[in-house]
Amino acid sequence: MKNKKRSYSGYTNRTMENLLLDAGAFFKNFTYEEGGTSNDTFDSAVAAGKLIGATQGGGEFSAAASIRQIDVDGVKGRAKGMEVIDSWDVYLKATVLEATAETIKAALGAATVDTEADEKYDVITGNAAIDPDDYLDNVTWVGTLSGSNEPVIIQVHNSLSTEGLKITMKDKGETTIPMTFYGHYSQEDLDSPPYKILYPKKPKAGQGDVSGG
Repeated sequence: MKNKKRSYSGYTNRTMENLLLDAGAFFKNFTYEEGGTSNDTFDSAVAAGKLIGATQGGGEFSAAASIRQIDVDGVKGRAKGMEVIDSWDVYLKATVLEATAETIKAALGAATVDTEADEKYDVITGNAAIDPDDYLDNVTWVGTLSGSNEPVIIQVHNSLSTEGLKITMKDKGETTIPMTFYGHYSQEDLDSPPYKILYPKKPKAGQGDVSGG
């Protein structure tokens, strides 16, 4: 009798607890400090007008370290412990459906919205230089983790859209505004890459998930 072949897979009875689902939502200046008592929630951030807008096609987060290998005579390949991080490139990308004066300004990066000059229009103009106020404190993605009542939160700090505004008009379709917000180091903290990922804790053994929404 031949032995039955065994199938191997990473699928376990915990797999359904660890899935990131759906496109989530994107916010600007979402407040979350570890242990803070006045942190934003999804609902409070929406109520405060921090939602960037409805999106199409999901989004993308990237945090990539530029790693340099130090060459050592006599070593014929990569040497453990001889790699250094030169820099981090961090961005959060979304394609926004809602064309508002604020979303257009955010995509432009260095721009000004004049709400007083004209009775009918908000007037959006580009700036000749980047002002410190053009940087957002953060751009934040809030998404669903299948096994938790708390969301996964990804923040890109000191965010600025540096790829400009590109609006594609099309017949029988919606105009969208692609935005890529890059994270920037701050003068106050040159040692911390400009991003943070907040991942919900798993319930302790014998406890259910009693976290709030």
